[in-house]
This record gives sequence, structure tokens and C-alpha cells, in this order.
Amino acid sequence: MKKYLVIALFLVSGLVAQAQELKWHTDVSDAAKIALEENKPMLLFFTGSDWCGWCIRLQKEVFHKPEFAKWAAENVILVELDFPRRTPQDDAIKAQNYNMQNMFGVTGYPTIWFVKPQLKEGKKVNLEALGSTGYLAGGPEKWLAEANRIIVKK
Repeated sequence: MKKYLVIALFLVSGLVAQAQELKWHTDVSDAAKIALEENKPMLLFFTGSDWCGWCIRLQKEVFHKPEFAKWAAENVILVELDFPRRTPQDDAIKAQNYNMQNMFGVTGYPTIWFVKPQLKEGKKVNLEALGSTGYLAGGPEKWLAEANRIIVKK
């Protein structure tokens, strides 16, 4: 019995480690380059990390789960566009985030946009909107089903 418990704990700790290893980009341009190289859409997470209860709940119920970590590693490039109230933020990131918020018409948090970067003339990158979602009750299974529905359109 103890042998199985040790194996189960090892597997669970490995999945937790995988969830913690997720790379959330804060620079949209850098994330777009990676998305183009890997031919993946981008997940843009508009959040108020230090004040938005629904954002924190989405992270706890979905983004910090091993199912999400596995899905994200295979399907998207993660980008966090944060609008904190108390946490200091670099002015360039703050300006970028407000520009993205205006571009996608985000009026509430959490909002998640799935976009596909497209290389245009020269080195200009356009972001094709695939669809959006927000917090969905039901844990990672329900949230990932909606995310898959959106990115399948790509």
C-alpha cells in the first residue's frame, strides 16, 4: 500500500510541478514571435491580479490545475495582461496592456481572448481574434471544452 501511495504522490507532484512551469509572457511582441514559430494561437489573459476575485478564482480553479498545464503546453502561448492596483508595473508593460485592452474592447475581468498572430508586410504582426471567454464554473474540464471550441476555428 505504501508503495502505491509513494507512486501516486510522485505523479501528483510531477503534475503540480508541470503546472508551475507554465510560462506566462508579459510582452505581447515576444509571445507573438514564439506563437508564429510554434504555429500556435495566443491566450491573452486580461486580469487584475491583486484585486479581481474572479481572476483569482479562475487561476485557482483552472490555470493552476495539471489538466490546464498539459493543454496549454500543447495548444497555446500564454500571455498575461495585468491591471494591478497595488503591485508596481513597468510603464512600457502598462502602456502595452492598455493598448491591448482597447484593441479588444475589454471592459471586465477576467477576459480571455484567443488570437492567432499573422506576419504581414515586413515584420508587422497582426492579431486575428478567434474568440473570447471568461470565468466559467465547472473547473478545468468545462473551461477547456470552451477553449477548444474557440481555437478549433483557427
